[in-house]
Amino acid sequence: MEKSDIRYQTYLKILREELVPAMGCTEPIAVAYAAARARQVLEVPLEAIDKAVLRVSGSIIKNVKSVIVPNTGHLKGLEAAVVAGVVAGNADRELEVLAEVTPGQQKEIAEYLKILPVEIVHIEEGSVFDIDLCLTAGDRYARIRISDTHTNIVLLEKNGENLLQQERHSEAGRLEAEKAHRKSRELLCMEGIWDFVNSVAIEDVEGLLERQIQYNMAIAEEGLRGDYGSNIGSVLMNVGGDNVRNRARAKAAAGSDARMNGCELPVVINSGSGNQGITCSVPVIEYAREFRVDRELLLRALTLSNLTTIYQKTGIGTLSAYCGAVCAAAGAGAGIVYLREGSYEAVIHTIVNTLATVSGIVCDGAKASCAAKIAAALDTAFLGYDMFRYGEDFHSGDGIVMEDIEATIRAVGKIGHDGMRETNEEIIRLMLC
Repeated sequence: MEKSDIRYQTYLKILREELVPAMGCTEPIAVAYAAARARQVLEVPLEAIDKAVLRVSGSIIKNVKSVIVPNTGHLKGLEAAVVAGVVAGNADRELEVLAEVTPGQQKEIAEYLKILPVEIVHIEEGSVFDIDLCLTAGDRYARIRISDTHTNIVLLEKNGENLLQQERHSEAGRLEAEKAHRKSRELLCMEGIWDFVNSVAIEDVEGLLERQIQYNMAIAEEGLRGDYGSNIGSVLMNVGGDNVRNRARAKAAAGSDARMNGCELPVVINSGSGNQGITCSVPVIEYAREFRVDRELLLRALTLSNLTTIYQKTGIGTLSAYCGAVCAAAGAGAGIVYLREGSYEAVIHTIVNTLATVSGIVCDGAKASCAAKIAAALDTAFLGYDMFRYGEDFHSGDGIVMEDIEATIRAVGKIGHDGMRETNEEIIRLMLC
């Protein structure tokens, strides 16, 4: 693939859009970002703010309910995310909005949480990712709405004035941007990704991927050292031994447990998710270290893993009842196969075998069991490669396996986006009860 090819530039753009740093679970961080931005717009002293009304879709409730908001002294939930953003958030840092919170501000967050009324309203107005926050100070207010993705501001008001007048934020501009986004994702396919992986100039992806290696391995190793969540990584190391296959699962699980249970290290995300960013990168890096592959080969394998994960998630959407760890584990399996064998046939069969086996794992929100789901999905990805090595595969007609890799990924996208919509709603109803 030549640099002049539209796919080359599009795939680079997709990687730059998706592989961004975030601190903590991205849904509460998006709420904190909204709160920090609203406070920035309102321009009043903290003590003047008298109320916050947060209207959110059920999928946001599901993904915020059980995780710790970073740099808050282990506070959980939507109210904590709002107050943290209002008191100490730096909106200019976007998904690292709470990265600069001081110990003094942590105490202030805890105190302010006791006195600021935060009303939570469950809404379903079309988007599964919907955050609509209004801060009031007497007769003054600031309102912000974030929809579809974690930093996509679609409405910003101050005292009745619409602040999003620029063309890029107008309704026509927003629809045009969404159309361009969809069109760019339509260029994703496994053959195109494979071509790009083998031809990309390493300097074009090196900065993005080196940051992913640094951040995601740091939090994975901290997860094994510390006491976070259900300590799935430590359990795996205790029972599975110190071999590369087990370490790959354990470190990915440990990184997940850490980021959702108070660790204040950043993660480079994938498809809007820190768990997916960890899952599609840490196992590949661990295998590369074990087999001492050169840096360029590792970076190409990570390019494959990341783009494969993004491709699968594109059809499913940002939030779904379909567990994104499955997509990321299939991506990691592809990256590891690239390191070990470099065969396109081995890569696509590993992906299909993984999807055929664990596509039924449901997402019931962000919480400690995500780490165990990551470990299970990765184990299946490794099995998927083992099957190929021994001449065994799932074939067209075996359940959701279609005639080729592209059709299978499209089928999984339909299941996650359309078929599991009612499942998602039922999970939310159960959690709200």
